Amino acid sequence: MNSALSILYKDNMREIQEKYDAIVVGLGITGMSCVRYLSRNLLKLAVVDSRNEPPQFKTLRSEFPEIPVFLGEFDQNLFSSTEKLIVSPGVPLSNPVIQKVMEKGVEISGDIELFLEKAKAPVIAITGSNGKSTVAMLISEMISASGKKVLLGGNIGTPALSLLEFDVPDYYVLELSSFQLESTQHINAIVSSVLNISEDHMDRYKNFQEYLLAKKKIFMGDGIKVINLDDAVIKSMVNIDDNIIYFTQNEPDGGTFGIRIIDDVDWICFGNQKIISVSEIGIKGRHNILNSLASLALGHAIGLEFLHMAEALKQYKGLPHRCEFIANIDGVDWVNDSKGTNPGATCAAVEGLAKGENIVLIAGGDAKEADLSSLGLSLKGRVHTAILIGKDALKLEQVISDNCTVIHAISLEAAVKTAKKLSSSGDTVLLSPACSSLDMFTDYTERGEEFIRNVKQLEKNGGTEL
Repeated sequence: MNSALSILYKDNMREIQEKYDAIVVGLGITGMSCVRYLSRNLLKLAVVDSRNEPPQFKTLRSEFPEIPVFLGEFDQNLFSSTEKLIVSPGVPLSNPVIQKVMEKGVEISGDIELFLEKAKAPVIAITGSNGKSTVAMLISEMISASGKKVLLGGNIGTPALSLLEFDVPDYYVLELSSFQLESTQHINAIVSSVLNISEDHMDRYKNFQEYLLAKKKIFMGDGIKVINLDDAVIKSMVNIDDNIIYFTQNEPDGGTFGIRIIDDVDWICFGNQKIISVSEIGIKGRHNILNSLASLALGHAIGLEFLHMAEALKQYKGLPHRCEFIANIDGVDWVNDSKGTNPGATCAAVEGLAKGENIVLIAGGDAKEADLSSLGLSLKGRVHTAILIGKDALKLEQVISDNCTVIHAISLEAAVKTAKKLSSSGDTVLLSPACSSLDMFTDYTERGEEFIRNVKQLEKNGGTEL
């Protein structure tokens, strides 16, 4: 701990006897947005973070030098000195100190709850284990293509509370994580969706059911629910008398979005009405067909015209680190899916991109205690070689070794070199780790950018070496 922080701790010890209107727990980007928002409404505010050097500490000190900051182990007496805790998504509500003050009646809230209290435009709320960023971006593009104003934020890009600093749009689109939903008690979105569910963040939740319950909170209220007709788990989250719009990867009934084969062409349809051919969609892969269907259902729920939505689907080319095409070198496609941080995401990427057994998969990292068994079946007949890196490479090997050749690499750079040697024309080298990046990188973005650098270097050198 440096001397400046030592003085901060010492000076703040006497502040614990004070009473605060609210305490912000966690000083990342979201926590900082909470401080800015609350500082305009409260007389006394404090900030707490368990880290010695939280990411937004210097920003806070620059903008609000008068606000006391408490770093290090959480203090129950401090948390009891307020009637409201504003908890950042990265801080689990299961923390023993938070649990104890909850039992004493301290109100627990988060940035999404604060945002919803003040939002003056309808909210479109989207969650899911995978694809939520893509769908949030797609529906935003569809709204813009329809000539309406939209602001996008939450778990993507701009923190939700920062959206309130702009002029009121026609719609807000919020991508919401299970962490954000935990601390949200009142949601009444005009339309909401849980896109899919697979095991993720099992290092935070006691079990899969607890994770499901967090996701289900998005369906509070009486708005329209957009549901994948093919997913029994998600269907069980809603009541049969709810206002529901369904989508399916199969042929749709009337009032449902799905896929029809018409004159040997795959069409996205609403009932019998053709909207756009699958080949015209700007983002590729079977999983992105489902994302497109979900986006169309969300847009239909708020009355957007199919013509405008179809044009947005044609123009949108996807987000970085999500099945992002990087290069074709000697007939081999190199694809960056670093955002594939759980088994469900990697299964979707592999199944969406495979053309026979043509994939060389680079995977591995911190599995976050997730059940990896679903990977085995997805890789079979699609992946001929898996190159594994990171903390849980051996766990991955145990579940996939019967279905493909497994090779270990000591780094991502070494994995790229090995993939170049083992791939041939017609193959796809896919980075889709099925794990978080935190054992080797700052985040999935840094992991993806290193992959891109390595691939670009290969391309620059004519595919011969990094």
